[in-house]
Amino acid sequence: MILEMKVPSPGESITEVEIATWLVKDGDYVEKDQAIAEVDSDKATLELPAEVAGIITLKAEEGDAVKVGQVVCLIDTDGAKPDGAAPAKEEKKEEAPKAEEKKEEPKAEAPKAEAPKQEAPKEEAPAEKSYASGSPSPAARKILDEKSVDAAQVTGTGKGGRITKDDAVNAKQVPSMGTPTGGNRSSERTKLSMLRRKVAERLVAAKNETAMLTTFNEVNMTPINNLRNEFKDAFKAKHGGLGLGYMSFFTKAVVRALQLFPDVNSMMDGDYKVAYDFADISIAVSGPKGLMVPVVRNAEALTFRGIEAEIKRLALRARDGQITVDDMTGGTFTITNGGVFGSMLSTPIINPPQSGILGMHNIIERPIAVNGKVEIHPMMYVALSYDHRIIDGRESVGFLVAVKEGLEKPLELLMDNNAKKALEL
Repeated sequence: MILEMKVPSPGESITEVEIATWLVKDGDYVEKDQAIAEVDSDKATLELPAEVAGIITLKAEEGDAVKVGQVVCLIDTDGAKPDGAAPAKEEKKEEAPKAEEKKEEPKAEAPKAEAPKQEAPKEEAPAEKSYASGSPSPAARKILDEKSVDAAQVTGTGKGGRITKDDAVNAKQVPSMGTPTGGNRSSERTKLSMLRRKVAERLVAAKNETAMLTTFNEVNMTPINNLRNEFKDAFKAKHGGLGLGYMSFFTKAVVRALQLFPDVNSMMDGDYKVAYDFADISIAVSGPKGLMVPVVRNAEALTFRGIEAEIKRLALRARDGQITVDDMTGGTFTITNGGVFGSMLSTPIINPPQSGILGMHNIIERPIAVNGKVEIHPMMYVALSYDHRIIDGRESVGFLVAVKEGLEKPLELLMDNNAKKALEL
């Protein structure tokens, strides 16, 4: 029986996907539930499993855009595993010498083809006897000077590596601008994945369709570092190897700030403002297909342990290519951490339809004034990009100051003055 495999719907509102990679070849035998392809939607990359076992016939090429419900392959369920493949391979091996014999025939004619090449050195031989390897003949020197080409950039094909007239004629001319380097200038043209094209489309739309502004502040990370250094070992031991990172502190600080400034936790919908009484925090993470933004649901109800566990779960799914559309759907506010890559300062782009995004950056020890004295502290710049159509300067600046306060006074404002209880130790 021949089964037609159709593209399943990867999520609501998605009508088309792209065949990113076939994991099997035409005519292969596949097992039931075996991953046979990776498909890109405009939100995620998903694996396509075989619905039954049998011999597969591909009906789409890599890079093809296919509609949801379209047939992409056929599976012959009556096909058996090919056990007799070895003899076929042996026959191919026996034919190989014949191909090699045919290739050897033109080799006998090679001296004839080389005969004209030997005549050229005879004409220039008297003039080239006095030139070392890499040096041009008088005729070649004249041509190189006229073309403004440095002899050091030309590879000589004459005897002993000397530059001949033909070498000079074929040498590339120095461009009218810039400095010649002799380096590789190749290029490669590859099609962006559907996911990457959708990300690009959304980013351009965010720039063009929102009144985006960015406000900045700096945070003294000493209090958080002190807490992490004091409790990270106990936290890991108590919670099964789970690390106590910076993201749980930032998520907690953002949730507190969103409760103080709810306009930052709202969205534009035509002529209406949609406000939320919950905080679904999108966390930007890097995956094999690029940047993914899975969502930590109801972050306001999670503990430090709960936030760290959920971020780790989502990051592992993104790394392993298992992230789904549902994992990335929704979100009322986004946090992105460019500091892990060494970014000192940036202006993050809003993740539409959200109205705000917080950018974290690298931590650098810098001198600051503390109670009239200069001290060295680990400092981080933070940036809030926001949609000015719905968030005013008072709310945006106030929100970022509230984040700063939460991070600089974590014990008091994020842990209710009881670190062990907050960390469930």
